[in-house]
Amino acid sequence: MTLTPIPRLEIGLGQATSGTSPCLYRSMICFILQGSKEVAIHDDLLRYDASQYLVSALDLPLSGQIHDADDGSPYVAVSLVLDPALLAEVASRMPAVRDADTPGSGIAINPMTPPLRDTLLRLLALLDTPADIPALAPMAERELLYRLLQGPQGRLLRHIARPEGAIGGIRRAVEWIRDHGNRRLRIEALCEAAGMSRASLHRHFVALTGLSPIQYQKQIRLQEARQLLLAGDRSASDVAYAVGYESASQFSREYLRQFGAPPARDVRKLRQSIREQIIN
Repeated sequence: MTLTPIPRLEIGLGQATSGTSPCLYRSMICFILQGSKEVAIHDDLLRYDASQYLVSALDLPLSGQIHDADDGSPYVAVSLVLDPALLAEVASRMPAVRDADTPGSGIAINPMTPPLRDTLLRLLALLDTPADIPALAPMAERELLYRLLQGPQGRLLRHIARPEGAIGGIRRAVEWIRDHGNRRLRIEALCEAAGMSRASLHRHFVALTGLSPIQYQKQIRLQEARQLLLAGDRSASDVAYAVGYESASQFSREYLRQFGAPPARDVRKLRQSIREQIIN
């Protein structure tokens, strides 16, 4: 992933993988320019390519697999992290729509349209003229959000823009988990942050993320641990305690189940892969 000078816009590049691997989807829109990708949520396997775009309503730890283009060219994607306040501002200038209380799943795939593709390309073209980004990128982003709100997932996006409702509550619960990831999960505190009863929190959390709150926290901890191991020379046991595990052996077992190799071996493999990509 490469950050661009356009705020919250990133470009991802990768080669095809032989199997699925854990990945963290933020609250974002993802457009594939080349190749395709599969992501798994609940028991569903969703595949999308350049003819579609993906909407993620909140931070979601998922399993994914990328595929090269038919001609062997590498996978290329663009993601725009959503700003709920900006989304709400754009939605407020559109005709009012009465939406159902619950949006269903927190992730959806939709067909790409010519107006949406044109707007995206104009936004990306600003990367060739950086001096124009401060003035023109905000206008292009607003138009992009407007096109998205007009699309089949406008309802999901409007839910993201509203602090009340199921998605608003689960977004607050997810934020609480992310902010307190290295502490024991307290369901009472989570319910208070979300403004929901225990039963309502569990029902909506599973519906939107495909995970229970405890499973979600475990996924987030393991993702963070992998990044810490990759970034420095800390031992697996140090990282285990840093992300909230009370037992280093339990951490190693769960890491192995999640990533397919013990911490040290997995990180060596990742670093070797990065070196090979740099050389190539």
